Amino acid sequence: MSSTKISSVILEKHLMFSDFLKRDVIIDCYYHASFSQNVSVPLLLINDGQDLRTMHFEDILEDLNAEQSITMVFCAAIHCSSDRKNEYGTARVLDYKGRGAKAADYTAFVMKELLPFLRKTYLVISFSEKAFAGFSLGGLSAMDIAWNHPYEFTKVGVFSGSMWWRDKAQDEEDFDEDENRIMQRQVREGNYYSWMKFFFEVGTKDETADRNNNGVIDSIDDTKAVIDELKLKGYDSISDIRYLELEDGFHNVDTWARAFPVFLKWGWGKGNNL
Repeated sequence: MSSTKISSVILEKHLMFSDFLKRDVIIDCYYHASFSQNVSVPLLLINDGQDLRTMHFEDILEDLNAEQSITMVFCAAIHCSSDRKNEYGTARVLDYKGRGAKAADYTAFVMKELLPFLRKTYLVISFSEKAFAGFSLGGLSAMDIAWNHPYEFTKVGVFSGSMWWRDKAQDEEDFDEDENRIMQRQVREGNYYSWMKFFFEVGTKDETADRNNNGVIDSIDDTKAVIDELKLKGYDSISDIRYLELEDGFHNVDTWARAFPVFLKWGWGKGNNL
């Protein structure tokens, strides 16, 4: 473990071995300098944690702290592996190319190894709430894990999420996006949990593909389809769901860095009215 103090933000870097994943996992923990052990605080897990180093996440937190815009939140950023397309995905269903084969193992790592590691390392008996966020395929993974563990998580943040994830190729004759997109189907077949909240970000230049030729890029269509399913399930479009569409936003770290402060203020803003 190494530790770096950057003004009000402390960054600690950990290396832990996962029996489920059979590899070392890098975890970066970002927290306020006033954090004290044995105090219950919100926990935010973040997939593709290596991207937070690129966006200088500690500076984002420092700026928000200086503005007194957010309450204290403990962030644990999980670096992905070279086998990202298998560890991320949906744990119960593989995509049409068989990707996501280790998603169940990744879920087990998060629930049975990472959470106990964080509680033990930082002497936190119980976090006041848990949230999960991620970028692209990491966003899909965060949504999948949180959706299937509603008694553990209260919030989800999905940035340019891979909500196209499907169990049948779109060029197959009987492809039906309503039936074959996996996350949308999971929401439709799942239950309503009143405490869960959802944040989605997509950039208007996230991609160029438009498979149904409706003039809207697929990443926006696929994300809005998840939101539509959440609404049908009973989630309110204002109080439970935040959709952020960034004009000229791309599928990259710079765009996600623009969106992340909005997400943090939405989830942990002082007054929590954003």
